[in-house]
Parts: sequence; C-alpha cells; structure tokens
Amino acid sequence: MGSALILASLPFAIGIVMLGLGLSLTLDDFRRVGQYPKAAVVALLCQIVLLPAICFGVVLVFRLPPELAVGLLLVAASPGGPAANLFSHLFGGNVALNVTLTAINSVLAVVVLPVVVNLSAGYFLPDGAALGLQFDKILQVFVMVLVPVAIGMLVRAWASEAARRLNLPVRALSVVVLVGVIYAVLYAERENLVGYFVSVGLAALAFNVVSLLIGYGVPRLAGVDHRAATAAGFEIGIHNTGLAITIALSPTLLNSAEIAIPGAVYGIVMFFTATGFGWLIRSRARSSLTASTDPT
Repeated sequence: MGSALILASLPFAIGIVMLGLGLSLTLDDFRRVGQYPKAAVVALLCQIVLLPAICFGVVLVFRLPPELAVGLLLVAASPGGPAANLFSHLFGGNVALNVTLTAINSVLAVVVLPVVVNLSAGYFLPDGAALGLQFDKILQVFVMVLVPVAIGMLVRAWASEAARRLNLPVRALSVVVLVGVIYAVLYAERENLVGYFVSVGLAALAFNVVSLLIGYGVPRLAGVDHRAATAAGFEIGIHNTGLAITIALSPTLLNSAEIAIPGAVYGIVMFFTATGFGWLIRSRARSSLTASTDPT
C-alpha cells in the first residue's frame, strides 16, 4: 500500500491537523458546554450513540464487504472535522457551539474509536480480535489525537500572537494534508477503484445524508434553536476522515487499505452533501422567517 515513507508520515500529517485544531481552542471552549447544555448533550448523544448504530444498519442494508463495513463504522466513530466550523459559519450555524463540540468529540474519540473499531472488527472480520485496537494501539491514537491538540492550546495560551499567525497557515496545511491522504489512498488502490466505489459509494452517500439530517433534525425535535441545530448538523455530518484514514492505513494500527477506502470516499462526498444541506436549511429558515413576518 503506497510507499513506506507515506505510511510512516501519516501520523505526523494528522498531527498537523490536530495541532491546527488546538491553535483555535481555549479552555473556555470546553467550559462553554454549560451555555448550550441541551444542544451539546443532544448532539453528543447523536454522535456517540446514534450515529454508530445507524451506520451499522447502513452497512447491513448495503451488504458491504467486511473490511469496507469496518471502514465506514470507523468513519462514524471519528469526531467532527475542522471543516464543520467553516460550513457552520457559511450557513448561519452557531460556530461557538461547533468549536465546543469539536473539542469535546476529539477528546471522547480516544474512547469511542477503539470501542467501535473493536466491536465492528469482531463482528465482521474473522481475525477481528487481532486487527482491533488493543491497549498499545489506543495509546498511539491518544498521542496522535490529543497531544497535538494540547500543544496547540498551550501555544495559544502562552504565545497568542504566534498562535494567531500560525492559525491560518496550519489550517491551509490541514486541507492539503486531507487532500493528500485521500489522494494517496485512491492512487494506491486505483486498480480497484471502480469496484470500491460501486461497493461503498452509495452506502457512504446514504450515511452522510442521514448523518446531516439526524444532526439537524434530532436537536430541532428536542427544542434546540435553528442556529445551534445547524451547528450540530454539520458537526455530526462532517467527520475527520483524515483521522479515520490514518488509523486504517498506519502499519502500527489497522494496516489495511480496504478499511481506509470508506474514509476516502466519505471525505469526497461530504463536501458536496454539506453544501447542499447548508443551502436547503438556510432556504427553509428564510422561508419560515418570511412566513412568520407576513402580515397576510
């Protein structure tokens, strides 16, 4: 699967993404959950409990091959991606809530990811017990996810001007990293791409659309306001697929190109569906506002 250099560099690449997240965070972002208790709790329950369950149903309905099923569930267990904040900003979501949810989800992912991966590998793969994330691998995920975030937060706390200057370049580099990781997966598996897209493309699309709708619809049903529900929708529908791909490909973690494929496909699909979703809910919000203010 690709060159040894690319594989060896993947944890460092995702570390850059998580460093960029840390540069945008403060401790107040974690404390802010108290300002939006209902929205935060509902969104986190959707992300941690409801989403993996829905994804399990999707992989069964589409009858995905075992490795692709585990790969899509790995995406489901991954935290929201930094791009969720951007989409929330563009389409009128509560960006502060997005930042809070991303921060908390990134911490919880250290627990959620191993649980979902181990359960799905044990269910779908004959050698699932050997492939799953044992304690030493969980430590690697911890170092890869939380240590760069902590470093970024420390830089922001102790050298705010340096953090401000680094923020945009690191965010831009994060996008390059995500594109590069997806390209590496697709290029290495180019001979099998058609078959993979046929197998997992519709499942990834269906799961992505359902994730966006669940992320927005469940909070609204719980009485959460439109802006907060919009933030939750993007947070739950846009995943850190770079992290999922890195865990799948890294030789010291899952070491599987096939498990990485759903992350690559989802990483492409989610930007198109998120844009359409954003236009849809913004149009509906404007229509509702117009109707409520119409004197006739």
